[in-house]
Formats: sequence, C-alpha cells, structure tokens
Amino acid sequence: MRWRNVLLTGLALLAVCGVALVHAADPGPPDIPVSDHFNGERFTMPDGRMVGDKPPGELLRWLWSRKPAPWPEHVPVTPAIPVARVEGEQIVATMVGHASVLLQTQGLNILTDPIWAERATPIFGIGPARATAPGIRFEDLPKIDLVLLSHGHWDHMDLPTLKRLWERDRALILTPLGHKRLLSGEGIEATELDWGGVARVGPLSVVAEPVEHWTSRWILDRNRALWAGWTILAPGGSIYFAGDSGYGDGNLFRAVRRHGPVRLALLPVGAYEPRWFMADQHMNPAEAVKAMADLDAAQALGLHWGTFQLTDEAREAPKLALAAELAKAGVAGPRFPALAAGEVLELPAVARACAGC
Repeated sequence: MRWRNVLLTGLALLAVCGVALVHAADPGPPDIPVSDHFNGERFTMPDGRMVGDKPPGELLRWLWSRKPAPWPEHVPVTPAIPVARVEGEQIVATMVGHASVLLQTQGLNILTDPIWAERATPIFGIGPARATAPGIRFEDLPKIDLVLLSHGHWDHMDLPTLKRLWERDRALILTPLGHKRLLSGEGIEATELDWGGVARVGPLSVVAEPVEHWTSRWILDRNRALWAGWTILAPGGSIYFAGDSGYGDGNLFRAVRRHGPVRLALLPVGAYEPRWFMADQHMNPAEAVKAMADLDAAQALGLHWGTFQLTDEAREAPKLALAAELAKAGVAGPRFPALAAGEVLELPAVARACAGC
C-alpha cells in the first residue's frame, strides 16, 4: 500500500511538473515596489520567513511515511437555496464547502474562495476529489457582489468557477497582490490589494490582512504572488475570513482587534496532519480555538474540512477535535460550529439600546 501511494503521488507530481513546464513554469516577479514582505522576487512574511518552504527531503519523507485515514467517496448533501438578499445588520452564512462560504449582509452577497470544481487540481482525473457536492448549486446562487480570494492554491482559486461568476455577475473580485495577471489571462477582472489595503463596497470596507501561509499554482512560481485574510468592516461589527493560515504566535489575529469587535470569524480547522509538516501553514482545531480568542470573536465558523482530502486526518476528525477543544476552553459549541455543506448560520441584527425608552 505504501509503495502504491508513493508511486501514484510521484506520477501525479511528474504530471504536474510536465504541465507546469508547458503552461506556466514561472511568470516572474510582479512589477511592484520592494517592501518588508516583498524582496523584489518573491513575497515573504514581514520577518523574511517563507512559510511552508521545506527541503525536498521533507516532502519525500511525508510521501513515504503517509498513512492517510480512509475517506468516504461521497457524502450526501442537501443543498441550501439562499434568499436573494439579507438586509441590515443580520448576517447569514451558508456553507458551500472547503473555504467557500456565501455571506449575506447589508444587502450584499459575498463569496469566499469559491470552488465548484470536482477536483482541486490542475490535472484532469488526478488529485483531491470532492467528497461532498457544493452546499449551494451554482444555479441557485443569488447575484454575487463581492468575491474574496485568499491565495492562489488550486483548492482556493478555481479559475472555471471565477470565470462563471465574472461572466454572470460582474462581481468585484478582490485578491492579494500578484494574482491579477493570472485572472486577466482568463478574461476575469480583479482588484489587487497589499496587506493593509482597503476597498469600499457599498456600506462595507474590506481590509487585506497578513496571515501565516504561502501561495503557488505550479512548482517554480512559489510566492510570486501574495496571500491574505480579509476583514469586512460592517455596521454592527466586522467579519473576518482567514483563508488558509498557520497559527504562528497569534499576533496576526490579535492585530485584527484594531478594527473593533469581530462578530463572525471564518477560521480553517482542517488539513493539519501530520503536524511536523503542516503546522506552520495550517492551524489545527486547538489553534483555531486560540485564534477565536485572539480575535475576541463573538462567533466563529470552522472551514477547510470535509470536502477535499488534502492531508492525513480522517474526514470527521476536525469536527470532533474542534468540539473537544471548545469544551476544554469552556466555549459553548454553538459559538464555533464546523458546518457541513448546505448548513446555514444566522446571526440576528445587533440589538441596540433605545435612548429615551
């Protein structure tokens, strides 16, 4: 079994390398000024680190020693049919799957890292396949006003989905620096932001936030573009979307408090085993609970689990571990659910004191 896993993974990597050399070996650095997180060639963390930058031997060690838990090939889903709009300070979050969530508030419809593809891979028929159908059928999506992209990995930036959304809705697509040239090549218009950059969308302000991660599409283009989380500043409190992130020392999450109260934090809770290989780039459930506290979030929602088998833990492991960690921390389970595809979280409008009542 181990030999088969290594052989299949090796063949997949060879296929990826071949396609990469033909199609997109390396686009070169983007034409932007040097900064504390861009050295003129590649993006880094502000302290110069490249998250996930491990020697080739470490990857081979993981591939050789992998013992991935079995996953079901197909998990039944009852797709949600969202309303056209949600007005005012009410927030409705519908789980599509993986890091894809439909957020509805202030009369706007927002999608995070939308992927409706059957596989999170550039190679047809090879790579992680969906275990669950999307929690909303694409044809049932309301008109989308805003798309937030966290980085360029295939399970977060799905070009066919983005093209369908752009052609149908002409939504504002926000992306970290360096991804616009890829999207433009597909006829998709996007707006790039650096960390700390702000975009206005109706009554909302959207801020690009640093997170502990990295990005690439192929092999040689590693960190030619930036990665980010997003804070949506809205009347009544903010919504935070981490995308993909390791925990680090927690300071990046605590820094988000500068914007004021976080009503809802969308945090990854899956794709974390083995820890010796994944810890710097993917939080585990225990760290996600700490991140919720660092953000001082009133409510959180667990993402990045149960859709694509990217790492070694069992499909239900993140959900079970999250419940256990919440109990340890004395946090009520409903404050941080890991919703299944098609499930919905509703936050009512913020109650306000009535002066003179």
